[in-house]
Amino acid sequence: MVAEPAGRPVWRKWCGRGAPQCGEASRRRVLGTRAALGPSLPLPPGARKMTRFALTVVRHGETRFNKEKIIQGQGVDEPLSETGFKQAAAAGIFLNNVKFTHVFSSDLTRTRQTVHGILEKSKVCKDMTVKYDSRLRERVKMRGKDFFDILCQLILQEAGENEQFSRGAPSNCLETSLAEIFPLGKNCPSESNSDSSAPGLVASVLVVSHGAYMKSLFNYFLTDLKCSLPTTLNKSEFMSVSPNTGISLFIINFEKGQEGKPTVQCVCMYLQDHLSGMTETC
Repeated sequence: MVAEPAGRPVWRKWCGRGAPQCGEASRRRVLGTRAALGPSLPLPPGARKMTRFALTVVRHGETRFNKEKIIQGQGVDEPLSETGFKQAAAAGIFLNNVKFTHVFSSDLTRTRQTVHGILEKSKVCKDMTVKYDSRLRERVKMRGKDFFDILCQLILQEAGENEQFSRGAPSNCLETSLAEIFPLGKNCPSESNSDSSAPGLVASVLVVSHGAYMKSLFNYFLTDLKCSLPTTLNKSEFMSVSPNTGISLFIINFEKGQEGKPTVQCVCMYLQDHLSGMTETC
């Protein structure tokens, strides 16, 4: 169980080919590129030829300091503002049908309150245990890399140990719950196409963190994992700071024949559709 925790700027969103239609004032660009190979991570015995998992990263809701444009960092454990609680609830409603298998959060108050607000609205993950991790706090790039590497090791180990994660298993329908709201471009694989070169997801991970941490993590994807960007998105846009409760989705792929090096597919960046019904005075 999750323990009960104690004038936004106008942000751009991007729409791309094949994405759900968005309003003119609220567009997002959908990314569908695949990254180059990154650092080596050993595959455990029994791991599949290809292992894929989804990584959904959400920034915490607004705090009083966010509203006043004051940098908080790790030294200020500021709670959410009234607007921040509403943003977290809105994100929860937006994600309420997504089946997450793992949930991680920074251990600061604003992220704890945000992840609680998201899971409270979930139809399938309301009672999930949240793993709070200090490595998900603000800034330091090496902490971001450390968390990501350990997360990858965890998913790969589980994929190697659990037969239910084999291709065509019901757990692969994790992709279906994501495809309902994200432009993945395909449905859950069935047993009839279990020999497909792109098997279903073995896990769907939710991470709630901070704007500076997310920027560092995405910088790691871009510089260390050599993430290639589409022509519709430049590096400065990719490296901009997420708005409060901005949602980004990545598909992480490991192929056995490539020494366990991950490939990253960015599905969307800083999605804000859940905030469209909120007013500036809420």
